[in-house]
Amino acid sequence: MYKIIILFFSILLLFTSCSSKYDERLKISTTNWVGYIPLLYIKERGWLEKLNIKLLNVSSLAENMYLYKAGNSDAFVGTQYEYQILKKDNLSLKPIIMFDRSNGGDLVMSNFSIEELQNTNKQIEAYLEIDSINNVVLKDFINTYNLKDKKINYINQDQAKIELLKPSSNPMVVVTYVPYNFALEKNGFKELLSTKDNYNLLVCDAMFTKAEIFNKHEKQFLELKKLIDQSIEILNKDPKAFYSVVKPYISDMNYDEFKQALDDIVWINKNMNDDLKNRLIKSNFPIRDLL
Repeated sequence: MYKIIILFFSILLLFTSCSSKYDERLKISTTNWVGYIPLLYIKERGWLEKLNIKLLNVSSLAENMYLYKAGNSDAFVGTQYEYQILKKDNLSLKPIIMFDRSNGGDLVMSNFSIEELQNTNKQIEAYLEIDSINNVVLKDFINTYNLKDKKINYINQDQAKIELLKPSSNPMVVVTYVPYNFALEKNGFKELLSTKDNYNLLVCDAMFTKAEIFNKHEKQFLELKKLIDQSIEILNKDPKAFYSVVKPYISDMNYDEFKQALDDIVWINKNMNDDLKNRLIKSNFPIRDLL
């Protein structure tokens, strides 16, 4: 009898130690953008289970935004563009964790050169996620190269479909981001403009949630922030080992492409400089509640 009691408590202790100490499940939605790759690493390592966090993967920023808007996730990752849209519906929405600043990771590609686009009389087919930062990038491209008077057909598609595009005889402009640009490049499209070319085009990535959810899950968010910082440190020290863990999530990107993609972002999860802080504040992006 004594041995049975000991065995019972041993099994109970085992299950207790393996389960999460957080009773409330926290759902976070993300895309496979290279700037969010720390979340995917954390998921693959099984660290989210201890925090009782479920990570939802979608293929586009717009889909990610709609998922959150429909109440299917408690927090989402995105750019300041999606934040400004959703904040109209909920004034308590705020950024809580910073990830990266795009430094070439958001780009415009085409089957035509800039000169050919400027001189064409044909309608330009523009492929993008309309309800995302893609829209801002495309407008910047149009203004930069004086294409305002051109006939442009805006075609709304997610990046999973966009990366399958093949060049046609008609002028095509594609707004995309890492890692989807690698497939487009292999298909024959060439880069015309990126966030590396225009300092004024600020694209930053963060995690957002409303005040009520943050207050309810603050401890989980705090622990998650520690894991994000830790995973980025691991990435910087041994990118090849990191790549082997996240490879299932980043399409057909090989290791060299992965390294190239990392060069197209700047991590800002810690120690943001004053210049970037001031630019974010001026763009109505609050930083006071960042973890």
